[in-house]
Amino acid sequence: MLEKLMTTLGLPMEGNSWIIQVFVVVFLVLLLSFIQKRIFLRIAKQASKTANPWDDALIMAVIKPLSLLIWVMGLTFAAEIVRGVSEQPIFAVVDSIRYVGVIVALAWFLIRFIREAENNLISLQRVDVTTATAVAKLLRISVIITSVLVALQTLGFSVSGVLAFGGIGGLAVGLAAKDLLANFFGGLMLHLDRPFSIGDWVRSPDKNIEGTVEDIGWRLTRIRTFDKRPLYVPNATFTTISVENPSRMSHRRIYETIGIRYDDVAKMPQIVADVEAMLRSHADIDDSQTLMVNFNRFADSSVDFFIYTFTHTTNWVEFHTIKQDVLLKISDIITRHGAEIAFPTSTLHLAGSPQFSGEALHHPQNSNELKK
Repeated sequence: MLEKLMTTLGLPMEGNSWIIQVFVVVFLVLLLSFIQKRIFLRIAKQASKTANPWDDALIMAVIKPLSLLIWVMGLTFAAEIVRGVSEQPIFAVVDSIRYVGVIVALAWFLIRFIREAENNLISLQRVDVTTATAVAKLLRISVIITSVLVALQTLGFSVSGVLAFGGIGGLAVGLAAKDLLANFFGGLMLHLDRPFSIGDWVRSPDKNIEGTVEDIGWRLTRIRTFDKRPLYVPNATFTTISVENPSRMSHRRIYETIGIRYDDVAKMPQIVADVEAMLRSHADIDDSQTLMVNFNRFADSSVDFFIYTFTHTTNWVEFHTIKQDVLLKISDIITRHGAEIAFPTSTLHLAGSPQFSGEALHHPQNSNELKK
């Protein structure tokens, strides 16, 4: 089988020095690839101890592409040796393979470097997650497109012709997949405008959308609703609706109305004053923001005052703990002034009260009717 293969490739059966040369080249490639991996793994171990994320990204990105480059250069060099003793046309593409292999190795290195840098920057919390992801995606796409064009130019294709064909094809694809492109550009606007980031709580008054953002892709944004269901929203939707981002609020508001009895209306001024003083001295209330405590209205069964103030925290759980404390202290203030919190009641006023004699009250029939 070996003799038949060599005959097919036009390789001589005699003068086997080229076989030894090819063997030596392949052995050196194996040895060099092994050595460079060991060296760079040691360097990576030392670089991981530093606070600089760029050296880690550079070292981890270069290991595999460098191995590919060594193999491409070694094998094409071995093919050059074989081409010296064979006239088969298959060996004429060795130079093109070498050039394309170098381009692929360089592009692979750049893509890995971008990915490693992105992961390191996000893990160290040095940049916003959404921004880092968007920039990394754009850089990877740019590297891939540039590499393909350079490779085509190396193989002898006209780049201008490829670009012209791509323009015509892009127009046709754009007309056929306008929704897909709308989502793509919607995702691009989300990455550029950054109305929300991964981890933000968002909601839309225009659509039934509310939850925590888990991922912002180029076509879909994944939102985890508060009942833990995933919600997949096309990015084009966000270009036509209003989106609230409560995660970026500076404060949380307490706005409550409390009613006391009509019998306690004379105590209202002092109650309102004490409640306002309590809020201004409360450690969790930001009195530099709008703070109002005022008698508000005469309701059906109560006289009402309202409180309007803001907490320092924006955390949902902490906010409710603070609000609970404020409401309990208001209840204590009302009780301390001898007043009561009102609840819905009705008083029936009769124009005249019926008069019953003692004999009539003791009459069994009248007694039963009175009970009724």
